[in-house]
Amino acid sequence: MKYIESFREGERVSGIYLCKFRQSALTKAGKSYENLIFQDKTGTIDSKIWDPNSGGIEDFDAMDYVDIVADVTMFQGQPQLNVKRARKAREGEYNPADYLPVSSKDIEVMYKELLGFVAKVKDPYLSKLLKSLFVEDVEFAKAFKFSSAAKTVHHGFVGGLLEHTLSVTKLCEYYVNYYPMINADLLYTAAMCHDIGKVKEISAFPVNDYTDDGQLLGHIVMGAQMVGERAAKIDGFPHNLLAELQHCILAHHGKLEYGSPKVPALIEAVALNYADDTDAKMETFKEILENNSENSGWLGYNRLFESNLRATKME
Repeated sequence: MKYIESFREGERVSGIYLCKFRQSALTKAGKSYENLIFQDKTGTIDSKIWDPNSGGIEDFDAMDYVDIVADVTMFQGQPQLNVKRARKAREGEYNPADYLPVSSKDIEVMYKELLGFVAKVKDPYLSKLLKSLFVEDVEFAKAFKFSSAAKTVHHGFVGGLLEHTLSVTKLCEYYVNYYPMINADLLYTAAMCHDIGKVKEISAFPVNDYTDDGQLLGHIVMGAQMVGERAAKIDGFPHNLLAELQHCILAHHGKLEYGSPKVPALIEAVALNYADDTDAKMETFKEILENNSENSGWLGYNRLFESNLRATKME
């Protein structure tokens, strides 16, 4: 099969892909069309069926494996499919393993490295809290290893949550070494716990979509609740320490308009916000470059960066 990461503008592609999303819509002129997202293990691609009543479009639903014929176009600097033919694939025509995007890094190696940071935390209460999650809770550890960090934006693959968390923790290690006023144990714990709510916010692959609790509460609130629940089981856990840890989690998106219930008020919360934002944006830019590896020109306007993007020219 031809993988999504290799799609290039102007190509006509055919093959079986997982339909992650399907929704009917209307153009400004009132004509019906359909929005879709197709996925394989290399990523996802926004897709359109401009003529859903065409004889070449057979019945299928979201989460079906679909045999398509489509033209690759570009929209706002990103590849998009214009689907001409589509039918629901039959069992035996596809291998489900081809449709699960996976981190390019070894999951067990990354988890071992994360446990190294758990061991660095010397505060007895924070240490117990971290071990209760990442060492003692086998079900949580399994979910954490294989969860994605996002539905579509960055690290949207198996192992993505672990990869992002480890990267954020490493960036926080730099802050700890450079700014001695930082409470290292608090920042490391906040870094490792900042996105734990995503194991409940986003369902497992291949669905990888928001749960009801994810829609209603979001990973930031759920993450703060989860550390509160763990702390409640640790005798004598200091109230102020828990409040500071929960504050870091609640404030890690930095601004109210970015989804944080609180704006950072502690130096550890500021450091976590910048580490999280740095890794999310750098990974997003990396994925854009990888998806446009053969394009040496301008890649188009990107809403996240609010800029027209381009790869650095190497002499």
